[in-house]
Amino acid sequence: MTTVADAIAVLDRAYPPHLAESWDKVGLICGDPADPADTILLALDCTQEVADAAVAAGADMLVVHHPLLLRGVTSVAANTPKGKIIHTLIRNGVALFAAHTNADSARPGVNDQLAYLVGVTPGRPIKPIRRGLDKWGVQVPVDQAPALKSALFAAGAGNIGEYSECAFAWEGAGQFRPSTSAQPAIGNRNELTKVTELRIEFVAPSRLRETIMGALRTAHPYEEPAFDVVATEPTQPLEEAYGLGRIGDLPHPMRFADFVQQVADALPVTEWGIRAAGDPDQMVQTIAVSSGSGDSFLDAVTGLGVDVYVTSDLRHHPADEHLRGSGPLLIDTAHWASEYPWTSQAADILATALPHSNVSVLPIRTDPWTISAHPTD
Repeated sequence: MTTVADAIAVLDRAYPPHLAESWDKVGLICGDPADPADTILLALDCTQEVADAAVAAGADMLVVHHPLLLRGVTSVAANTPKGKIIHTLIRNGVALFAAHTNADSARPGVNDQLAYLVGVTPGRPIKPIRRGLDKWGVQVPVDQAPALKSALFAAGAGNIGEYSECAFAWEGAGQFRPSTSAQPAIGNRNELTKVTELRIEFVAPSRLRETIMGALRTAHPYEEPAFDVVATEPTQPLEEAYGLGRIGDLPHPMRFADFVQQVADALPVTEWGIRAAGDPDQMVQTIAVSSGSGDSFLDAVTGLGVDVYVTSDLRHHPADEHLRGSGPLLIDTAHWASEYPWTSQAADILATALPHSNVSVLPIRTDPWTISAHPTD
């Protein structure tokens, strides 16, 4: 039986929670990790319509991009909009899980999907996350080394690319003299003790430093373990770094107007389509994309030498000021349209990893804008 916890493990590997922005609220929103997850549905938002559809389809788990409880609430009473959704899901045994800005920054993630759709091979992020590794060294009695390494690896140490439990060790002579107040595991107080020890070296993500240190102190036999930690500079190529947004090139230069049409043809249909700003005849090739709200990156993309910036939710004044400068041309899509394609990517990941679960995407457009109008002739 596939459980909710199994599905969470798959999603956390694909979209690591530590990639989420500090203000974000990702992960399991409601549901029991031990419950079955034989039927999993995906949507961009958990609206009441989506929740009702998940119940009608007999879903055990609903995976969304936008967290239902991102902004603080003081009540989830059933007579409030969000509370009604929570009650609908819990009463019918549907777990709710969100992968938000962690899915935006992951590779492949939301922004990679958007880049591919509009015809761009995704390269470096607009806002890279390049976290370095800590290089650790610890001395331990030879016979205690296997247990210590197991504890460190379980805490997340020793992973390098596709390899796990990576470490290097050599033997040496250690010595120490416990004080009269010490509680030595080996030797006696106020006597010099000499021990054959292993020096074990390994790497671990800097974000896990406190976790690794806790595991080391717990598993090490000494009252005061001898260890050192050295922070290293990031070595990951920028083109492979995690982070928000993507930059890449079209296979060939094209007119801006033609690229605008290409984007419109590639994205899911919404009532107001897309809008663009710039010279229709300008030739463009280097493209930046940022799914969802993206006007906070207007200054960043200006400094990155791109021809066009594709994003959503652009506001009048920031866009106007950007265009008066030397910034790239702009394409403004519907927020829902730029991110909904991710649901298919996440569904494929879940279906591959959980072959005994039924995984599918709810074909519900949760874009809030339902009408567009232009003056009649």
